[in-house]
Amino acid sequence: MELQQMRYVVAVAETNSFTRAAERCLVVQSALSHQIARLERELGARLFERTSRRVRLTPAGEAFLPAARQCVNAAERAAAEVAAAVGEVRGRLTVGVIPTVAAVDVPAALNAFHRRYPHVRIGLRVGASEELVDLVKEGALDVAFLGLPVTARPEGVAAKPLAHDQLVAVVAPDHPLAAEGEVDLARLSSEVFVDKPAGTAGRIQSDQAFAAAGVPREVAFEVTDAGFMTRLIHQNLGIALLPSRYTRHLTGVVTVPVRDAPARTEHLIWNRLTRTPAATAFLAELDLTEADLREADLTESAV
Repeated sequence: MELQQMRYVVAVAETNSFTRAAERCLVVQSALSHQIARLERELGARLFERTSRRVRLTPAGEAFLPAARQCVNAAERAAAEVAAAVGEVRGRLTVGVIPTVAAVDVPAALNAFHRRYPHVRIGLRVGASEELVDLVKEGALDVAFLGLPVTARPEGVAAKPLAHDQLVAVVAPDHPLAAEGEVDLARLSSEVFVDKPAGTAGRIQSDQAFAAAGVPREVAFEVTDAGFMTRLIHQNLGIALLPSRYTRHLTGVVTVPVRDAPARTEHLIWNRLTRTPAATAFLAELDLTEADLREADLTESAV
């Protein structure tokens, strides 16, 4: 079993494509496929189900992937640690972010980091908060920016709270609520909602608030993309509750304060056990001191 074979498995698993995996690994697809087939023969099990439309992990592949990813990450960390020992920051930085993050201008932060550390390869993944927490735990992401209800805390990772925010109602300019100075959840409960999918952190905070207020509501549109959500609102198909700091950047819609609005906290998270020199440097760019990192690491250890 070779490290390069494990790199190929991780790449296919993350891209769901042999073609895209070969492009990522800078190798021809036939060579990548040959090495994975060779590894499958050695293991005595198929790692991927291949059809004309998709590629997905088999149960054996699901079992193999976490250890393979750990080996690949460990090899990359070893090379990065050597570079750091001679005063260079190299390797990879993979960042996760929710679509509505507002506490940090993530593109600007990545741009500043890239200018300072041009030899670090930067990757970005957008997803839901709970998905990002799992990916940081697994080592697939180095750091992530996420938002959770104020009653929740990221578990199993080191975390630094960044900002607290309340949600506001977002409506079309010609919606009757657009003329209101303030509303409450009881008033909003008669409206049709656009919201995140059920079970996600972004949805749970609103569901809990309406339940606490003792009023029902209808979520007719479940959307993962905040931009598409805004387009639905603009067409008067529904309204939404979104973080006030995020809505400052929206156009074509109107925001209305909500007296009993749900609140959320944005967090920056990382895995203290797999923190690479690049991740440490990026956290420093965000003004986290070594004392901040140690405090967060110790807090995570106690959870």
